[in-house]
Amino acid sequence: MAEYTLEVTTGSMLRAGTPDNLYVTLIGTERQSEHTLLTSFEQDDKTRKVGTYSVTTLFSLGCLLLLKLERDPFHESPEKDWFCSKIVVKTPEEDEILFPCHRWLSRGEFALLRGGKATKPSEDLHPRLVEQRKKELVRKQLMYKWEEYADGMAYILNINDPKAVPAEIGFSFSKAFQFAYIKKAALAELKQKGLINSTELWESLEALKGFSWFKSSPLLEYVSQHWKEDYFFGHQFLNGLNPYMIHRCSKLPSNFPVTEEMVKPFLANGSSLTVEMAKGNIFLSDYKIMEGLPTRVIDGKPVPLTAPLCLLYVNPEKKLLPIAIQLGQQPSEENPIFLPSDSESDWLLAKIFVRHADSLYATLVVHLLDNHLLAEVFTIATLRNLPGIHPLHKLLIPHHRYTLNINILARALLYGPGRTFGNSSLGADGQTELLRRGLSQMTYTSLCLPEDIVARGLESIPNFYFRDDALRLWNIINSFVKAMVAYYYPSDSDVSEDSELQGWVNEIFYYGFLGNGDSGIPSSFQTVEELIKFVTMVIFTSSVKHAAVASSQFDFLGWIPNGPVLLLQAPPTTKGQSRKETILETMPDKSSAGFIMSIWWQLSWKHDDFVPLGTYPDQRFDEPAALQMIKDFQAELSSLSVAITKRNSELELPYSYLNPKEIENSVAI
Repeated sequence: MAEYTLEVTTGSMLRAGTPDNLYVTLIGTERQSEHTLLTSFEQDDKTRKVGTYSVTTLFSLGCLLLLKLERDPFHESPEKDWFCSKIVVKTPEEDEILFPCHRWLSRGEFALLRGGKATKPSEDLHPRLVEQRKKELVRKQLMYKWEEYADGMAYILNINDPKAVPAEIGFSFSKAFQFAYIKKAALAELKQKGLINSTELWESLEALKGFSWFKSSPLLEYVSQHWKEDYFFGHQFLNGLNPYMIHRCSKLPSNFPVTEEMVKPFLANGSSLTVEMAKGNIFLSDYKIMEGLPTRVIDGKPVPLTAPLCLLYVNPEKKLLPIAIQLGQQPSEENPIFLPSDSESDWLLAKIFVRHADSLYATLVVHLLDNHLLAEVFTIATLRNLPGIHPLHKLLIPHHRYTLNINILARALLYGPGRTFGNSSLGADGQTELLRRGLSQMTYTSLCLPEDIVARGLESIPNFYFRDDALRLWNIINSFVKAMVAYYYPSDSDVSEDSELQGWVNEIFYYGFLGNGDSGIPSSFQTVEELIKFVTMVIFTSSVKHAAVASSQFDFLGWIPNGPVLLLQAPPTTKGQSRKETILETMPDKSSAGFIMSIWWQLSWKHDDFVPLGTYPDQRFDEPAALQMIKDFQAELSSLSVAITKRNSELELPYSYLNPKEIENSVAI
């Protein structure tokens, strides 16, 4: 007789347990066990439960290959899904084999689990494993199909109804419940304050400030008090919602005719624009990508949207200050260059229109495109091309958690015709066109932070906390990925000969970047080094880069004048014509402002099942070497967290968005 001991672990999330009967079949190289009911003790509905069971056979099964897990299709208890985390099997030979599951199972459903060391396709020699590997990918490719969203845009998953999301990629019960609760709470708040369908304008900025929401934050309070000030305006280009637009300016664009005389009063005594450019102290944010985008039509008139150019200067006190703003790309008498010496309302309006363009760009390109849509491409490609036993699947799948579900929800509720973000200046057509332009301009360099920082000339600009933290995180992730990849891919030939890996990157290239070779995105891998860089980029994009943008939305956009995504009045075309009342007339009406603020509040919510970067509650690797690499990764992140906390304690404006413990492991919100 041969006895196999099984430890079956139920997930820790709410409603993960089941009272149903469970059956297993162990499949080995020599034979397979009987279809066995697990009866060592009665099942119940508890979470985190570890049940111990025995499977007895007349003879040894040989080397264990697969484990088939089934739920009783005819149990009399109320039907509900069950989440199985993992099964550990102890063989008669005293070996312990991990069979990761980490998925929901419906009544009557079965899972065929693969145990043991992570393997590449060439390492599976047994015909049963080769067959199972192929079958798994066929099933996934039938379940997760690419769908064209719009011409010139990255492809998406072919599921449009949030209710049709498969359980294995869907939210946990607690996350789904919180999502629904937050949405209802936001709607109730809008109704209570009379902000639904109200076209009234705000009576004063004080009235807008009095519009309380469910929560505030120290930074949001700071923003509402200092949003008019030049130093805070400049600060946001480095440590705000969008640190990806600014770049060093060594020569003015021909369509931005700033003269020495214009800006001389705002430079250091005795200096000039030419001298400060040579020193590397002049920077530019150019929103040319926004030019000519179709906007919403309100009362028969298109709402305004500018494509500004903003010139900034690092002064001797190391503060980044705006020194010239042109609100349109084509210089003319009706498109003047605004200066800090202009009237208070003129200069403030110019900055508001820059923040308007910046907020739209940050929300749609930096956040939605560069993070959500790109992470969706990574996730679909992983599910379709890398089976669960593949080392890259095990490494990447925690960084894909909830991404497909949140994107399907976003398309259903936020973006597109009639959706909530329709309260911005850009209608559905404008949103799509901006995303299309953003993708056409995306490059591999822009996605790889160290190269992007150098390309934009930002290596030495002071007080750039985003850069400092993000570069350290890139290096920590890169070291972790390098160790993992080198363990499973000792040579370049291991990379080039992995057909599943090549299929993965090829789909990302064609469906994510539309086969654009000019982007620099690889369509195949030939070396270990190429693979390490790409996987680092995937993990960084899906965690760090997303956190920098998503976590800061409520802080910087919750005070509407600081980051309006809708403006109602055209920009000034002549200096000296605006007044304080013009600011209020330009702001979004009460209904639009309320809905927009409610979005930022909802998207700032930290859910109960938040998983920080480097935390892997779902065990997938069984190899001691891989588990040690994860511990080393976590230790590096913990050390960085301590350093960032210490630095922030000494700053007037702390930058905490890239503290590792505040970074979610995936695009999950």
